[in-house]
Amino acid sequence: MSEIEKQKEKVVAEATVQIDQEGLPKTIVRRVVKEKLSQLSTDTDISLLRDSLLAFSESARLFIHYLSATANDICKESKRQTINAEDVFKALEEIEFPELIEPLKASLEGFREKNSKRKSASSKSPESNKKAKLKEPVENGKGKMKEQPSGNENEDAQAGEEVNEVEDSVDD
Repeated sequence: MSEIEKQKEKVVAEATVQIDQEGLPKTIVRRVVKEKLSQLSTDTDISLLRDSLLAFSESARLFIHYLSATANDICKESKRQTINAEDVFKALEEIEFPELIEPLKASLEGFREKNSKRKSASSKSPESNKKAKLKEPVENGKGKMKEQPSGNENEDAQAGEEVNEVEDSVDD
């Protein structure tokens, strides 16, 4: 093996390591590619070579970098520092991928709806959630267990008196 071939292999190996470190998770890339290919093909057993998986991963990474750089330029033109969804939509159009805008908008809307339902469900009654939680017992320094403070001074004072009464009766 010549010196040039050895250097080539070394460069390829280093590039592979760098891609593995900076790239997208292989399992997710494999799942996305297999799902899409299974939709397009009647063959149910689709296998991917490591090189093809690496090519998909690197292509996706480069696309994300290109899209984010374009969206960042659009954002800076608007004299803002934070990229928003509209910047990404404009960037998709600018890099000539307008067919992705509508599916992305639908996906984003679905995400927002799902997220708002989750937030509204968790914030309906924070007081009742707080009271419904069981207090965890903590050691009081005497080897005996008492309830953890609840955050409400009146309840804590009453609980402290109850603990003291229980401790006194146990000591007797």
